[in-house]
Amino acid sequence: MKTITKIVLFSSISLSTFAQFGLSPAQRDSINKLTTNDHNNMLMQLNIERTQLRRGPSGNPKDANAANSSEEKVNQYTLPDALVLKNGKKVKTAQEWLEKRRPEIVENFESEIYGQLPKNIPSVTWKVISVKDTMIGNQAIKEKTLKGTVDNSAYPAIKVEINLLVATPAQTPKQVPVVLEFGFIRSPFGPNTTQPIGLGSSGEPTWKEQLISRGWGYAIIDPSSVQADNGAGLTKGIIGLTNKGNFRKPDDWGALRAWAWGASRALDYFETDKDVDAKRVAIEGLSRYGKAAIVAMAFEPRFSLGFIGSSGAGGVKILRRVFGEQVENLASSAEYHWFAGNFIKYASKLTPNDLPVDAHQLVALVAPRPVFISSGSPQVEGQWVDAKGMFLGAAYAGSVYHLFNKKDLGTMDFPKLGMPLVDGEIAFRQHAGGHSTGPNWSTWIAWACRYWGDCK
Repeated sequence: MKTITKIVLFSSISLSTFAQFGLSPAQRDSINKLTTNDHNNMLMQLNIERTQLRRGPSGNPKDANAANSSEEKVNQYTLPDALVLKNGKKVKTAQEWLEKRRPEIVENFESEIYGQLPKNIPSVTWKVISVKDTMIGNQAIKEKTLKGTVDNSAYPAIKVEINLLVATPAQTPKQVPVVLEFGFIRSPFGPNTTQPIGLGSSGEPTWKEQLISRGWGYAIIDPSSVQADNGAGLTKGIIGLTNKGNFRKPDDWGALRAWAWGASRALDYFETDKDVDAKRVAIEGLSRYGKAAIVAMAFEPRFSLGFIGSSGAGGVKILRRVFGEQVENLASSAEYHWFAGNFIKYASKLTPNDLPVDAHQLVALVAPRPVFISSGSPQVEGQWVDAKGMFLGAAYAGSVYHLFNKKDLGTMDFPKLGMPLVDGEIAFRQHAGGHSTGPNWSTWIAWACRYWGDCK
């Protein structure tokens, strides 16, 4: 039980563990104070008193305020119909979806949840810092490290440099597909190259080895080099640069959208790399980076496939569903920076039932491209991310995929642990491990082969 509690609490800490690792107490205090100040500023802009904010449940199942983990206590809710226009008319064709309904849903997500991209985002210039032949496990690779420098001529006080690593099989005669992971190029816990979150299970090759052995490549983008994972950083990073160091407005973009923007700039680079097939690039992430991965898939049509790991609330979990992490947690000073300021309204003056959209429509924005939803075991990962809520987010997106003659999950019944639902363009599997995509990598690769081919 102790292990479960620790894993659950990992998702509900007051600020990112990684963002604060290695900082002195004084530095952590400074981040917390700046975050509180920024959060208060947004509340003031929204005309919300702090006392109006509803408290989110605890991720510790032993707390009196513990999050619901019982299906018997799940509330009744009604989801907004992905195929009904605001004027009440039913969408019947893929063309109507693309031209009429999809723009409505995008507008809602941008204004109320993830924020809008500013019109003045500066350009990024990529530079290869190093190229070396090395090994990953017993696989020979070419590894490139890059830095993407954002033009800050309009506001030199803020500098943004995006860190990216790209690895492809050594001496490959052709361009190869690549999986881009939101993650850590260097471990936040020490000087050595990190073993990423998505580890293979015991005795299984890591995700990197599995990809390289199939003739594919991998890349890692460091989200914190785009935008810090805390509210204190909102006047810095790419968000601060475009705002010239000022506070955000309520519909400005949050960190999830900023990280997704960074992934799009990595795609820009891939289109110039002779080793990478830029038309076959997948995006992958876990937890908060799983949220960023589904946001990237929804707003960037160039991503070919998605691998969305334990994204939970703010990702593919139904927000209206009272189970695990809730909107109130997301809108708190711990996590509000991931979203537009407007999102806070739904934890104060409004409720999640007032949201004009929900997670199934976020998944639907990916259509008709294939997307794989991953989760861990409730006995190991815990209930905070709400595996069934994520399953439902995927399942209710099926109606949009049908417009494109694509296959959905094939069922509305939550599958047993370990059972893969991989026959369609929407896929789902809850593995028996913890807070990781690791045990699902081999299943994802086999599924991806249907679309990418090139499997050895």
